[in-house]
Amino acid sequence: MTSIDSSEILGDIGEFLREDIGRGDITTQATVSPDVRGMGKFLAKEKLVICGLEVAEAVFAHLDPESPELDSTFNEGDEVEAGTIFATLKGYADVLLTGERVALNLMQRMSGVATLTRAYVKAIEGTGATIIDTRKTTPGLRMLEKYAVTVGGGKNHRFGLDDGILIKDNHIALAGGITKAVTAAILKVGHLHKIEVEISNWAQLREAIEAGAEIILLDNQTPGEAAKLVEMARQLNPNVLLEASGGMDLDRVRLFAEAGVDLISVGRLTHSAKAADISFKIHTI
Repeated sequence: MTSIDSSEILGDIGEFLREDIGRGDITTQATVSPDVRGMGKFLAKEKLVICGLEVAEAVFAHLDPESPELDSTFNEGDEVEAGTIFATLKGYADVLLTGERVALNLMQRMSGVATLTRAYVKAIEGTGATIIDTRKTTPGLRMLEKYAVTVGGGKNHRFGLDDGILIKDNHIALAGGITKAVTAAILKVGHLHKIEVEISNWAQLREAIEAGAEIILLDNQTPGEAAKLVEMARQLNPNVLLEASGGMDLDRVRLFAEAGVDLISVGRLTHSAKAADISFKIHTI
């Protein structure tokens, strides 16, 4: 995913704002005249990868359709140092105040995901592997979090269960084995879908490839075990794609990349990324 569906964003943002505003921003209504104009400045309080400029802008546009565009000399994916004012927005002060928290929540979350993803991408530079995400996302924020992964330099795995076939241990158990599961999947979905199978040992690897799996997920292996399975898999089918997953921390992700896998899926990109520290300071103009 390299862009966001604006219509879908606006629908979600309306819900996010309703959750926060409720029957009205009574503090702002009580203290700030509706004709006061202001400027808000987005300030990076730590080194981060910028992500969510369009989303933040959409928050304020939802509150005031005539609100001017967010102004920035930076782009999505740019790295900025702590202390950098990376975007500004002019408008009615009450609109800026009311939208502040939702805009920051989304931008901080997205920038945090993008920043962590960038760290993983840098950790495997020079190898042939690609960092990808998972479905371990925050309910309601999957589109934004997966977009943030791409801004950070990673790639998206399945967006949802309707995106591709990934046969995991529970599918295998319920289907009666790898061969039965793969055969049934091939018959059901036809030739336009690739079949991925999760394996944990050499016997399962051979069975999955011989059954027709085109992608193999090496789950919870050590780097050494992964390297052996990669070599065996290439001997069986030089064209098979190999994905490693399970406990991928920054200290050892490069070891898996150097083991020869094509893809490294990292759940913590979205389920454990720390929100980036960003503030929004407003003054009158």
